[in-house]
Amino acid sequence: MPNTIIIGSGSYIPNRVIGRDYFMDSEFYTDEGEKIEKPTEEIIAKFVEITEIENRRFIEEELSNSKIGYQAAKAAIEDAKIDPEHLDYIIYASNFGEVTVNGYVNFMPNMAARVKNQLGIKNRKCITYDMIFGCPGWVEAMILANNLIKAKVAKTILVVGAETLSRVTDPYDRNKMIFADGAGAVVVQATEEENVGIISHNTLCDNSAELNYLENNSSINKDFDQKRLFVRMQGRKIYEYALKNVPTAIKETIDDAGLSLTDIDKILIHQANAKMDYAMVERLHKLYNIKEYDHAISPMTIQEFGNSSVATIPTMFDLIIKGKMAGQSFKEKGNIVMTSVGAGMNINAIVYRFP
Repeated sequence: MPNTIIIGSGSYIPNRVIGRDYFMDSEFYTDEGEKIEKPTEEIIAKFVEITEIENRRFIEEELSNSKIGYQAAKAAIEDAKIDPEHLDYIIYASNFGEVTVNGYVNFMPNMAARVKNQLGIKNRKCITYDMIFGCPGWVEAMILANNLIKAKVAKTILVVGAETLSRVTDPYDRNKMIFADGAGAVVVQATEEENVGIISHNTLCDNSAELNYLENNSSINKDFDQKRLFVRMQGRKIYEYALKNVPTAIKETIDDAGLSLTDIDKILIHQANAKMDYAMVERLHKLYNIKEYDHAISPMTIQEFGNSSVATIPTMFDLIIKGKMAGQSFKEKGNIVMTSVGAGMNINAIVYRFP
């Protein structure tokens, strides 16, 4: 049975750096629709203290999700040194598809098809799928790519994760300061080499009471346009859910690989919120009875890039493997975990071993 290895990566990080001053003219409301009377500067400072998000990146008006996805895809293909006509599949993860400057969502044609078009691929048997799976969408797209390769129906697949969340945030919601734009992509390929690539994976879908922890909904300001839908999340419930469920899901995936946490060099965890990410990594170590550990095991980009949903993990992977993230590198033959949690609620994890 073939294994799935990454042969190239790329990313697109928008040039617009959005700092705390960008939000100083905001009016913030509670989830119950009441205006928050605290000074805006105080609200922003508290937000930065909790999330550690000092800056985030937004795209320019002339750009779009598919355009930045194309940039990441093009870079990954060039890095892989392959002919894009040889791609069997393009799998594109996003939550909102193509979003206009005014916040209107468009999924027709689908995002993978748009990128195939921009890449100029003529191969009619290059199949284009979209993956809508919340923030874990890119990791799930990697799992799907692995399944297609192991089933021997594909040999080479482009996996893209891109989002433009700056266009779907409620202007009156404090959570708008979490979200950002960005894109990341990898090319994966079948190999006959043993014990490399994706050596285990795990997906959990809790879609009962958790279904609406993160959803689309109208503005929390009832006097604002109630026809448009924005990202809405129940932060406390998501935090509690993630802390309870993500560490055990990661441990199960590591166990399935026949490894222990001490065999893992890096944990690329979805950049959702620094406080939550720190807590999940600490809880994971507790599951292995490890009290002291090097925090460099879990790289963080959220402080400068914000939460770009499906793009956070492939962007981080690309930066590290290209030597663009200070103090971070991958080991030859080393093991890493890629893991995410998000709308659904859905959780997934991969253990990946470098060739």
